Amino acid sequence: MLGELLSKTPLLNAYPNLLVGTESSDDAAVYRLNDEQALVATTDFFLPIVDDPYDFGRIAATNAISDVYAMGGTPIFALALLGMPLGRLPVEAAQQILAGGNAVCAQAGIPIAGGHSIDNPEPIYGLVAIGLVHPSRIKRNDRAQAGDVLILGKGIGVGVMSAALKKGELRAKAYEQMIDATTKLNTPGIALAAMPGVHAMTDVTGFGLLGHLHEICRGSKLRADLQYANVPVLSAALHLAQAGFITGASERNWASVGSHTVLPEGFPEWQRKLLCDPQTAGGLLVACDRATVPAVLETFRAGGFKQAAEIGTLSAGEPAIHVG
Repeated sequence: MLGELLSKTPLLNAYPNLLVGTESSDDAAVYRLNDEQALVATTDFFLPIVDDPYDFGRIAATNAISDVYAMGGTPIFALALLGMPLGRLPVEAAQQILAGGNAVCAQAGIPIAGGHSIDNPEPIYGLVAIGLVHPSRIKRNDRAQAGDVLILGKGIGVGVMSAALKKGELRAKAYEQMIDATTKLNTPGIALAAMPGVHAMTDVTGFGLLGHLHEICRGSKLRADLQYANVPVLSAALHLAQAGFITGASERNWASVGSHTVLPEGFPEWQRKLLCDPQTAGGLLVACDRATVPAVLETFRAGGFKQAAEIGTLSAGEPAIHVG
């Protein structure tokens, strides 16, 4: 939402060192420091999607840092953003949230170097994440090319599982799967940025797979052919989606992207909702040439992303998504 509003404000002409601003609704801002370095800056925070404060801190931190990886950057430090309802939640809860965020930042090899806290009616937590990237290795979401192959690094279904959790219907093993997915850092983004055959990259988060794929199509002026059968889905989310567990954001996402999406006749409603399912700390979505596909998949596999899969292609045509 904010990115769409700010995209109306021209910045690049006024600030030539601002390499990525608001014009493409990309994952982070990028500012050139010199010929060898550019600064990647992003921020994200939200309300708890799980009850455990430590897990909440881990998820929120992973989600925020992901945008640095999605631009091809290497994180260097973070600032914490914390809002807590003073007098309503114990100080220990805030400490656990911060501890979870610290644990993820330690995994990423970066410090939390400061931050800001406020008294807020509901708990919120997130990070300002700062990284570095070589200017020639920035991976935007609007530089895909006709003929590119689409690869998704993580399974979708986090929103479905979160909806089940809120209703007390998520089993312990499914919860573990959700936590594992949402606390897995998208570190392959660094290596993918070094591949000339990788033309565009983003991470799948709140707008769902269709929403973020359409950003690639719109920015790159290309048509996407998405093979639903190849889209990786978190196993616990499959039966939950069929059982009707969805979030309100899924329908809002469809309202935004539905007019740009062509579904096959008889396409099940639950599958459509899954394609719009909002993700938290979702996987990297990569557009690369056919020759680079093996290297991209191997990079994901080496990083422990076993569900990474080729899910479609891009071609010349009106910016739209055709699901098959």
